Amino acid sequence: MNDSERNPPSASSGQALDMEKLVSLCKRRGYIFPGSDLYGGLNGTWDYGPLGVELKRNIKDAWWRAVVRERDDVVGLDAAILMHPQVWAASGHVAGFTDPMVDCKACQGRFRADHIEEDRCPACGAVGQFTEARQFNLMFKTFVGPVENEAAQVYLRPETAQGIFVNFQNVLASSRKRIPFGIAQIGKAFRNEINPRNFTYRSREFEQMELEFFCKPGTDEEWHQHWLQERFNWYLKLGMRRERLRLRQHAVDELSHYAKDTYDIEYLFPWGWGELEGIANRTDFDLKQHQQHSGKGLEYFDDETKEHYIPYVIEPSGGVDRTALAFLADAYAEDAAPDAKGKEEPRVVLRLHPALAPVKVAVLPLSRNEKLRPQSREVFDLCRRAGIAAEYDDAQSIGRRYRRQDEIGTPLCVTVDFQTVESDQQVTIRDRDSMQQVRVPIAGLVDALRERLGVD
Repeated sequence: MNDSERNPPSASSGQALDMEKLVSLCKRRGYIFPGSDLYGGLNGTWDYGPLGVELKRNIKDAWWRAVVRERDDVVGLDAAILMHPQVWAASGHVAGFTDPMVDCKACQGRFRADHIEEDRCPACGAVGQFTEARQFNLMFKTFVGPVENEAAQVYLRPETAQGIFVNFQNVLASSRKRIPFGIAQIGKAFRNEINPRNFTYRSREFEQMELEFFCKPGTDEEWHQHWLQERFNWYLKLGMRRERLRLRQHAVDELSHYAKDTYDIEYLFPWGWGELEGIANRTDFDLKQHQQHSGKGLEYFDDETKEHYIPYVIEPSGGVDRTALAFLADAYAEDAAPDAKGKEEPRVVLRLHPALAPVKVAVLPLSRNEKLRPQSREVFDLCRRAGIAAEYDDAQSIGRRYRRQDEIGTPLCVTVDFQTVESDQQVTIRDRDSMQQVRVPIAGLVDALRERLGVD
């Protein structure tokens, strides 16, 4: 392992990124709040505020655009969260979706056994005080109907993939697609994690972006390589730094029971490398299992070659919450910027890609002078009518407002001043990253903004 793989990433100042600073920013600016915060929180749950929900939506839109809308061999699906319990028996989740759990006798803390180092409790530091490991099923149980008995027991889905597999024939017949083709889905999943940790990285309720790409056996390795490249490049195109990303192939002894081969796209978080997305060759395991348990045929008939076969599946599966956290961590920086008098002052900036930034453009009147308000509101409305996610802000000094927009990741600020309303009908565009300013006519503002944001 080289130094870049061993050491946590640094902010632009050269100091290691402090997760406490990022967590504080997320709450202060409305990205992410603790779940049930009013009542002291509920461990492993998080609420996304006004900016956070926009960031997540932008991530999901970018994924859907790349995986579904820009391709002619993938269609979408939105399957129910509650599924027939036999789905999870067939998939192996009822019998095998477990983690080894231990309790610390000293502090009564509960942990995953495979996360314990040197037999030392991560909470109290006690050594050799753990109970024997026992298997703990991660699926949440609930009941359908008025009677709470075993016959009414169902599960909150621990993954979205099975909803795709059980709908394989439905989608195949209704979409008239031919192999190779894929089915994509974005949706909630639930896992009763023993020890949620690292902010939103490991939680009990989360969203997944999953694709099941069905292909002919014998072509699976080629398609696996295709999707490895496609998915890795997606993060790069959205501005994630290459040196903080890597592909890691699973060793034979860590492959899932259904997998022929698996790679993880990993990001270098402040605590070390962590999985963003797994890209697995699931072979024909899932369709065969559901065919066996349901008694219904899931073979594909190729009317050109006259062959019957059960397709192999390549599965890129990523977490929306982990991806959002990685983009926030990657974008966070601390540098210096001149104030109104030209003095260098520290600033915090989120260098989010414009496609992901919750607010694309902030319209800022130079001051709260009533002469500036009508023209400023007109400029704001002009941006919104053009479909640009804009925010109007006239509180505090212009310098403080620039700092706030930098901190929430807004790529561009548009300033309306007295020269605008009194003479030239031009406004100033300020770039978040370079802090350069350029003056443009209001008549050409939308085109200038779209060019700088990289949108049509």
